Amino acid sequence: MNEVMDIQQILQTLPHRYPFVMIDRVLEIESGVRIVALKNVTINEPYFVGHFPGVPVMPGVLIIEALAQAAAILTYKTLNLQQGDGTLFYFAGIDGARFKRPVTPGDQLRLEVEMTRVMRGIGKFKTRAMVDGALVAEAELMCAYRNGQENR
Repeated sequence: MNEVMDIQQILQTLPHRYPFVMIDRVLEIESGVRIVALKNVTINEPYFVGHFPGVPVMPGVLIIEALAQAAAILTYKTLNLQQGDGTLFYFAGIDGARFKRPVTPGDQLRLEVEMTRVMRGIGKFKTRAMVDGALVAEAELMCAYRNGQENR
């Protein structure tokens, strides 16, 4: 099923809130297969004040975080999980992360995530971030999903 999500639906799915929501729109979801989402990069992002003054560049770790949030949405939808059930997603591994060019204000990140495996509370994903059709970052992510109450 192809599904489109606006920011309100994203906020109903992800537990993240400002300033850490990295997904603005979902263009498509194929449950259990893939997701395509967008992150609009604006000069108003709080990290641009210090990264770097006069030469704003989106930190690579935040590009990876945006990809992980897209993977979390895909997993929520695939496993029919709800935000209110206490399920949280944590990084379990990041392999082969590569950054091809800087991402700056005005860019729109197209986040493409392919689910390669989900087993025993761990999801594996092949991810890439694009700007204007050009690859800017890629990585293989492993994310663990757990009930947030279990980790206190």
